[in-house]
Amino acid sequence: MRRVALGLGANLGDRVAALQGAVDLLAPLLLDARVSSVYETAPVGGPADQPDYANAVLVGSTDLDPHALLDAAPAAEEAWHRVRQVRWGPRTLDVDVLRIGDLELHDERLELPHPRAAERAFVLVPWAEVEPDAELVGRGAVVELAAAAVADAGPDAVRRRDDVALEVRGL
Repeated sequence: MRRVALGLGANLGDRVAALQGAVDLLAPLLLDARVSSVYETAPVGGPADQPDYANAVLVGSTDLDPHALLDAAPAAEEAWHRVRQVRWGPRTLDVDVLRIGDLELHDERLELPHPRAAERAFVLVPWAEVEPDAELVGRGAVVELAAAAVADAGPDAVRRRDDVALEVRGL
């Protein structure tokens, strides 16, 4: 079994419903699944004119092959009618495999750990909340990386939404 972290984001349609939908589809693949709070963030990269994102991180353990877990991500995205038109453009749902244990993998389909996870406050802040003892292979403690990313992005870059909550249901 390996610890897994999945980044979830959406900035079109009912963003919170899309995040909950991703949790509902992906959490059954994990043991001891837990999900962070929802965080609101401005878009990073891609077109400037797009709505803010709702983001969360889902963690748990799995014995799935890394590519089998990766295959579950687009299935969840397709359930929310994800259309890939512009890189880093607006989307109904985005699922990223951030980490699978201490696995380092670089092939044509998957790079682990996620190549930009260590710099993205919108990933690190929710991840640090839900799994404060997490380590990102070769990069360090997620809590420390989150603090550095927030210092770079500014204190209002990642805003916790206390008016909504995601839940791992039916496990």
